[in-house]
Amino acid sequence: MLDRIKSTLASLAPAEQRVGKLLLSDPRTFAGLPVVELAERAQVSKPTVVRFCRSVGYEGLSDFKLKLAGSLSEGVPFIHRNVGTADTTGDVLVKVIDNTVAAFLKYRNDASTAAIDKAVDAIALAHANKNRLEFFGVGNSGIVAQDAQHKFFRLGFHTIAHSDGHLQIMSASLLGPGDCLVVVSNSGRTRDLQDACEIARKNGATTVVITASGSPLANAGHIHLAADHPESYERFSPMVSRLLHLMIIDVLATSVALRIGSAQLQPLLRNMKQNLLNKRYS
Repeated sequence: MLDRIKSTLASLAPAEQRVGKLLLSDPRTFAGLPVVELAERAQVSKPTVVRFCRSVGYEGLSDFKLKLAGSLSEGVPFIHRNVGTADTTGDVLVKVIDNTVAAFLKYRNDASTAAIDKAVDAIALAHANKNRLEFFGVGNSGIVAQDAQHKFFRLGFHTIAHSDGHLQIMSASLLGPGDCLVVVSNSGRTRDLQDACEIARKNGATTVVITASGSPLANAGHIHLAADHPESYERFSPMVSRLLHLMIIDVLATSVALRIGSAQLQPLLRNMKQNLLNKRYS
């Protein structure tokens, strides 16, 4: 229901779009508010709220709220989008994979290559000048930050990942011109990450943020790589969002590796691989 409304939002009248944006920002709150308060928050008239409900295919506000409440409570919302208690293992397999593939394809079609190029330039410059590259994230995003650190240190970067808020603030305080900070956040509303990003930027480091569009963090960095998906950041077990962030890191790492060049990377990686062979049983 919410996906359909989001896709048709641009075709609505401007006043009705404001009602739609209010809905999409917090569907559960929208479902519980009276028409007077909905109109006030959206800065429209009460009839406009009703017209919005009819424009998206419902009889009126009461009918819309009833269907909205049902939509929000279906399935198992804290496990995975669209999965229901009656689903078989085969159903879960298909839904989890289909949701992930759909998010990847949407990102492929919507991603700003200009923003990615800017991020790659900043990271490659840090490597060329032997400056620091750091990755910050908390929770599931902290795991993504660790994965990013693992990928980039193999390319010869001076890099580290932090998921502790205090360490992030201290580390950001030590960054300066030429250094690069990449912040990963699903919600874009984590205060520690916001504070650390602003400190690093104030100190002259280039800041790249991988997060949802319209979030506070999206505007805090120099370069925003939008990571938009239908999965709510309030879920206990992020799936699509985590995989999307990992994919974006892969795109950055691959692009940076190409920018550095095989002549410089191949001897380094060959030596690393040879040393790792000694850690294996024959």
